[in-house]
Order: sequence, then structure tokens, then C-alpha cells
Amino acid sequence: MQAPAIPGNEAARLDTLRALQILDTQPEERFDRLTRLAKRMFDVPMALVSLVDADRQWFKSRQGLAVSETPRSASFCAHAINGEDIFEVDDALNDARFFDNPLVTAGPHIRFYAGCPLTVPEGMRLGTLCLLDIKPRTLSAEDRTLLRDLARMAEEEIVAVRMATMDHLTQLSNRRGFETLSRYVLANCHRLGLPASLFFFDLDRFKDINDRFGHAEGDRALSAFSEILRETFRESDVVGRLGGDEFVVLLSNANERSAREALHRLDAAIDRYNDTASRDYALAYSVGVTRYEPLRHPAIEDLLADADEAMYRDKQARRIAR
Repeated sequence: MQAPAIPGNEAARLDTLRALQILDTQPEERFDRLTRLAKRMFDVPMALVSLVDADRQWFKSRQGLAVSETPRSASFCAHAINGEDIFEVDDALNDARFFDNPLVTAGPHIRFYAGCPLTVPEGMRLGTLCLLDIKPRTLSAEDRTLLRDLARMAEEEIVAVRMATMDHLTQLSNRRGFETLSRYVLANCHRLGLPASLFFFDLDRFKDINDRFGHAEGDRALSAFSEILRETFRESDVVGRLGGDEFVVLLSNANERSAREALHRLDAAIDRYNDTASRDYALAYSVGVTRYEPLRHPAIEDLLADADEAMYRDKQARRIAR
């Protein structure tokens, strides 16, 4: 059996998947109607919405299959998410990658598989809408078009789920999404003994921007700062907007030196933006930096509270300096 390759963006992919808070949830009609439709349209005994987790594939919706998850190592879907289009196996018994796969040699005795990756806007492939049969078969060109169409519908449902954890204006994680992701990150840091730091940002004089130039310009300032944060920090860092002009970034596996270097990069990026932007105001921020200490910060809320206090001290110091 050939084990599936791990995608190059695996850490960010898993962060995105877990931020949805969709794993291990109850069945939902909006997904079940798609797998029922797929099962009927393609006349297959099994149709699934499968999400590929770190060491398993879990089925948000399943038709014709009793189990709710299987190991990732044996997953056809884990192969499928490494490509952009439909991954098809006409006859698993005659395929060197799958002929001895336990899902082929034993129940559910898969012979045919076709899975279309489910991709969110950032390009993360989280799982598949897939068809399974106990007999060999081949999709026609029309079949492949129909499967892609159903997969796009499943993606729309995933995006709808995701909007509950996303900030509409900036497309960063909102408070709920940030806290969910951060819990996974901090648990991993605690387990592995890795350092972590939290930055709590507040835009300086943001009310003045709204008052002088209007809320539309205020929104553009928030979007610009969000984009600078996204470009400055690593893909593995968790970036969120808590609300208003408050932003947070959680750095994992980052010591104090790494945190300082990240702030220097941010300052340079802000300076470049202010130098090139043709506006009558400049972006500026106050920041509180707090190092994660497991005993002091048993929950992400504790780390946020300490960083928030540090940010207000920084803002007060800036006011005095001015």
C-alpha cells in the first residue's frame, strides 16, 4: 500500500480545517443532500464528504458507509487532496498504490474511487466529495463535469460554515476563529515544549481617521493593516481581528528574538506603506507582547488578557511621549 504524500502547506491546511469547528459534528442536511444526490446521480453504493485530518479522514456526510472515519494512511482522499482536479481509481485491485489497501481487501471492498478536492479560497484543499463502488468503472467526461459541480456546491457550504469564524471585512479569523485555532496551537506548544508569543495590536488614532475621512476610509485602513499583517507573519502564525481596530497574532515555536524580528519586519512594512500611500494620515499601532507560560496562561483567554494589558501600557507610553 502506498501512503499518501503530505501537502506542502499541511500546517496551514490543518489550521484552516480545525478553525471551521466542523470535525466530529452532527450530520447536516445541507451536506447530506449533496451525497444523496451524488449517490443517485452516479448510481454508486457510497458517496461521501470527507475531510482529511492529521491522522484520519472523517466523514461530514456519508451515504452507504457505516463508519464515520478511517485512518489517513489508508485514505484515497488523502491522495486526492494533493491534486487540483478529480482523482480517479478505475480498479483498485489493479492499481499498485491500492491493491493491498485494507479498504480494498476488506470492507467496504472499494474497487472504484473518484474524489474531487474541496478547496477554500486561500487554496487549501480540506477534503473531497467522493464516489465509491465495489465494482470497477470509469467516469465519462460528463460524469466528471457533474462531480466537479457537486464539489463546488459542497465548497459553498463549507464557506458558509467558515463565515462564522471569519471577519467579513478583513478575511482574517474573527475572535471565535482565532480562539479556536489558538487552542490547537497552544496545546501543541505545551505538548512539545515549544515557545509561543502573542501580539495584541491596536491602531493608533483610528477614531480620527473615521471622524476626518469617513468610515469607508476607516475600513480601507483596517484592510490595509490586515494585509500587512498577513504578508509580514508566517503562514503558521495565527492572525485575527478581535473587533474594531484590535488585531492579534499568535506566533508558535518563536522565541523572544524571533518575536522582536517579526515586529521589526512589521515596522518596516508599515513604513513602506506610509511612504507610498497618498493619504493624509499614516498607519500606526500600539502593541502588547506576551510570552506564553503554560501555568500562567492555561487558556487562550488568559494570554489575551495579559497581552491586552501590555498593549494599553504601550499606548499610554506613546501618548505621554507625544
